[in-house]
Amino acid sequence: MDPATLIGIVLAIATVFGACFMAGLNPIAIFLSDIPSIILVVGGAVGVTVASSTLPVSINAAKVLVKALTGGAVSDAATNVKLMVEFADIARRDGLLALESRLEQIHDAFLRKGMEMAVDGVDPEVLREQLEVDMEKTAARHKEGYGWFITAAGFAPGMGMIGTVIGLVDMLGNLSDPSALGPSMAVAFLTTLWGAFLANFVFIPIANKLKKMSADEMASKELILEGILAVQAGSNPRTVAGMLSSFLPPGAREGLLEEKKSA
Repeated sequence: MDPATLIGIVLAIATVFGACFMAGLNPIAIFLSDIPSIILVVGGAVGVTVASSTLPVSINAAKVLVKALTGGAVSDAATNVKLMVEFADIARRDGLLALESRLEQIHDAFLRKGMEMAVDGVDPEVLREQLEVDMEKTAARHKEGYGWFITAAGFAPGMGMIGTVIGLVDMLGNLSDPSALGPSMAVAFLTTLWGAFLANFVFIPIANKLKKMSADEMASKELILEGILAVQAGSNPRTVAGMLSSFLPPGAREGLLEEKKSA
């Protein structure tokens, strides 16, 4: 679990609120001074985003929102490298069929699917093609997820401007009461504030986190794909470790080499 997005959003909001307090302002009174303005921006932005997408994608956006705030489960690259090396050792020593008993212990669906194909003797080119199609479809689903929030981030400031224009029209229609102009203008600009707030403090950070999670998952799948093909080809475990270590960050790569030396 990596709740960096949730922590970052809370930290950013706390910074804004703290700066307001230091300036002698009440941020809660500012942000919540007009509930209809908030409803206009939030409801309008979500509504037009749903209209720009499909209902299943919009419903799924609520699910990926939780993943973005808590961090998704991505296979650890170093663990996958060690597993591929272990499989390569077993396959080289006892043959691919010896891996059949290990398939049920594999929790990663992508890895299990690939190893099942390798054990079944599927041609390497066919295996690569099918797993790459799987990766492409997964990446496309991810793009729909974070694309929803990118779209919402684009609409939120626009809805804020619409609310501001509505407020200004209402204010200009009541110029006979000068004492009401200040509060009316403040309420009008509140929608602009909420539009910018939602886009920059919520939608864009969530979209960026989902894009990062998607990239990490695709890198993990690519590592697994190359590892499966190496195991199927009967490559030397040391060769497999050396090839797959390029997927690891320098620190993890050095740790893997040290474990190999000690072994």
